[in-house]
Amino acid sequence: MLQNYDELRSLCLNCQNCGLAATRKNVVFGTGNPNAQVMFIGEGPGENEDLTGEPFVGRGGQLLDKLLASVDLSREKNIYIANMVKCRPPQNRDPLPEEVAQCIGYLRNQVYLIKPKIIVCLGRVAACSLIDKNFKVTKQHGQWFESNGVWMTATFHPAALLRNPRSKPEAFEDMMALKEKILEICPETYQV
Repeated sequence: MLQNYDELRSLCLNCQNCGLAATRKNVVFGTGNPNAQVMFIGEGPGENEDLTGEPFVGRGGQLLDKLLASVDLSREKNIYIANMVKCRPPQNRDPLPEEVAQCIGYLRNQVYLIKPKIIVCLGRVAACSLIDKNFKVTKQHGQWFESNGVWMTATFHPAALLRNPRSKPEAFEDMMALKEKILEICPETYQV
């Protein structure tokens, strides 16, 4: 494990560990407060993210920002956002298991350095990788799991909410439950 955030970022930006490196425009390392106590983890960059090098910047990212704002969270202030894989899978397909395996070390190192008390998985891919391989977001979203002193939950991926807006009220409820958990576990998140 690298002990320095900037060293890890530099190493990741030059990664050639899997085939996604050949088709990417930019590595999407992560963004937000590297001292955040709350970390959001998605599956992988889409087209807009690949172009900008920032996670969740397209329509899904705009929706995520609105959901975050509804509970006084902000990527600029008090959370950190990363993905399972740091390069865009072609046609925005799910990352392949071997791609996740090649990239998971970067995410583990990010978690190690950031030391979040709460992790929110955005969508099925992240939840199945980090919480339970059989996780069903439509049935288990908003449920809490504790692992090694870190509280974890999952909610709908913003892109899924754009495709199925009927799930937005449930996603909002998940955010309200997240706020309650933050106030219980790490209220200093709101003092930043």
